[in-house]
Amino acid sequence: MAVVFEKPKALSDVPFHYCPGCTHGIVHRLVAEVIDELGVEGNTVGVASVGCSVFAYNYFNCDMVQAAHGRAPAVATGLKRALPDNVIFTYQGDGDLAAIGMAETVHAATRGENITVIFINNAIYGMTGGQMAPTSLPGQVTQTSPYGRDVKVAGYPIRVCELLSTLSGTALAQRVTVDNVAHVREAKKAIKKGFENQINKRGYSIIEVVSTCPTNWGLSPAEAVNWLRDNMLPYYPLGVYKDVTAEGGEQ
Repeated sequence: MAVVFEKPKALSDVPFHYCPGCTHGIVHRLVAEVIDELGVEGNTVGVASVGCSVFAYNYFNCDMVQAAHGRAPAVATGLKRALPDNVIFTYQGDGDLAAIGMAETVHAATRGENITVIFINNAIYGMTGGQMAPTSLPGQVTQTSPYGRDVKVAGYPIRVCELLSTLSGTALAQRVTVDNVAHVREAKKAIKKGFENQINKRGYSIIEVVSTCPTNWGLSPAEAVNWLRDNMLPYYPLGVYKDVTAEGGEQ
């Protein structure tokens, strides 16, 4: 009997620790599938930062490095410059990438560092108990905004892809989600393009995945998917915000 579906070789045989309904597991699989398809597992290094994905090094069979909170782009920069022929990717959440790590993120992008960033945006701090994140929506209730995010006090959420798309060093800035089969396929295409950009030395690529956090949103997995569709996608529209290959440009 022909095998039509199996676990990616780049994904380790270890159960995920993520909560039911969390989309980290889906994205992990997509990254692993892309690594398999490109045949780069032996020379790929992933950088796991701090957050719910802090244990990502348990789940990928490629080499992994653990970075301090927010410093994954800086660590990835050092790895890429020391190992220019290796494929280097970071896997980061919104509290990590867009709060404590925003300086590293912006400067890695504007320098055109030839790395690939997988950015999970679930609009909240997950691992530390549900505090307001830079991406939390206006009016969103969190542990540190019990009456809802007040933009007069906390400011507006950061739209990361729109921000980074303005920088000359960015080769790809694309926002995807994984709430249905069609979107999962689109997300995989985006992740694969981000890795291909690096192999072809085009510069900095970021793939933002709008994701769920049922536990800290206080919702069931099914309710969380609907909340994502009704609230997050209108504020964070899916799409390609910059793609140098589509624009006919090269870095």
